[in-house]
Amino acid sequence: MAARGRRIALMAASAALAVGALAVAGCGSSSSSGSSGGSELSGKIAIDGSSTVGPLTSAAAEAFAADNSKVNITVGTSGTGGGFELFCKGETDISDASRGIKDEEIAACKTGGIAYEEFRVASDGITVVTGSGADVGSDALTLAQLKAIWEPKSTIKNWKDIPPAGTFKDATLTLAGPDSQSGTYDFFNETVIGKDAAGKAIASRQDYTASADDNVTVRAVQSAQAGLGYFGFSYFEENQDTLKDFAIDGVKPSVATITDGSYPLSRPLFIYVKKTSLAKPEVAAFVKYYLENATTLAKDQQFVPAPQDALDKGLAKLAS
Repeated sequence: MAARGRRIALMAASAALAVGALAVAGCGSSSSSGSSGGSELSGKIAIDGSSTVGPLTSAAAEAFAADNSKVNITVGTSGTGGGFELFCKGETDISDASRGIKDEEIAACKTGGIAYEEFRVASDGITVVTGSGADVGSDALTLAQLKAIWEPKSTIKNWKDIPPAGTFKDATLTLAGPDSQSGTYDFFNETVIGKDAAGKAIASRQDYTASADDNVTVRAVQSAQAGLGYFGFSYFEENQDTLKDFAIDGVKPSVATITDGSYPLSRPLFIYVKKTSLAKPEVAAFVKYYLENATTLAKDQQFVPAPQDALDKGLAKLAS
C-alpha cells in the first residue's frame, strides 16, 4: 500500500504539472549506490516525454535523489512526441517514450546534432476500459471492432452499432484517449487502424476527449455513463475499483499476457539518453541505477517489468 500511495501522489503531481516539470529532489547524504567512484554527485538532469513512462521514471528519480541530494532531476510529461521534440532540440537529457523513436524524430535529432542511446525499462499493455458500473453487454472486444469504433470515418456513437449487430446493448458511446503527442496514441492507431501508404500510423477519428495526460482519460471514462477509453495498464491497475477492462481478441491484459506478448496491445517502454549527457557522471549514475533497479521499481509502481535480458543488454551498452 505504501508503494501504491507513492505512485498515486507522483501521478497527481504529474497531472498538475502537465506542461511543466516534476522536480524530484532528495533529502539525504550521497551514498555509493548512486555515486560514481565514491565521490559526491551533483548537477541537473532534465527528463520529459511519455505520460505512461513518466510515473516510473519519477519513482526512479525520487529513489536516486534520496541518496544523491545534490542532483536535481525534473520529470515532465508532455507526451512521447512532445518529449522527442524537446530532446532533439537538445533541451533535455533523457526522453521517456512509450514507443520507438520515429524516422522523422531520428532525422530531427540528426539535424540537431543529438546522438543518443535507447534503453528498455519496462513493458506495457494498452488497456481498453469502460466504467465499472457500465452495462454494455460484453466484456470483450476484437481488434476489428476497435478499428470500426476508432477509424477516421467512423460514425459509431452507440454501443449497439458496433458490429456484429446484437453484440452490445443500446447505450451512448463516448470516447476518450491520448492526444496526437502521445506514444500510446501512435501505437494504438498503428496496431488497431493500420498504416498508410507511407508506412505511418493512420490517425483515428478526432471527436473524442483527447489529452496527453492519461489521468484526464481516466476521469473522462469514470464520469461517462458508458464511456470507452484506453491508456497504459498501470493506470487501469490504479483505478480498477472504478473501471473495468476488456479482453482483446479473447485475451485479458495482465502481467503474464503482457510479458509473454499474447495480449494484442502489448508494447515495450523506453528511455532515450543523449550521449553527451551520458558523459556526465550524474546522468550515467542515474541511468545505471534505473536499469539495475528497473524490475523492483516496476513491481513497486505496478508496471510490468522488462525482460531481464533487455535490462542486461542496456547495462552492457552503458558499461561500454
